[in-house]
Amino acid sequence: MQTLSEKAKKLLEGKNFANIATLMKDGSPHVTTTWVDHDGDTILINTTENRVKTINVRRDPRVALSVFDIDDPYNAIFIRGNVTEMTKEGSEEHIDMLSQRYVGANYRQHGDRIILKITPLHIFMTKP
Repeated sequence: MQTLSEKAKKLLEGKNFANIATLMKDGSPHVTTTWVDHDGDTILINTTENRVKTINVRRDPRVALSVFDIDDPYNAIFIRGNVTEMTKEGSEEHIDMLSQRYVGANYRQHGDRIILKITPLHIFMTKP
């Protein structure tokens, strides 16, 4: 496991979007844009049970993420790692917090919420 620098954490705490890549059953990549957060050195993605990314990581936990600073796209972080835990615990409160950060209001999509917890194995920042 690699640790996140303070600059990396700040980027993950901002109103910045993540692109997460997962692997389809045939091995082809699937990329989707999502909100992102962290808990210490663990990356958090809040999603629903029926999303393609959730189905994919149940089968193969390897993921890659990119997050760029919305105000300075050349300030970015690239992470490769594994989904090491999936939990419903706290997922409703977490999505409410994220929706306040990203859209300034409670915004909850329908479906069973789940948090994907990602352990980073490789981290690269463009502006460390």
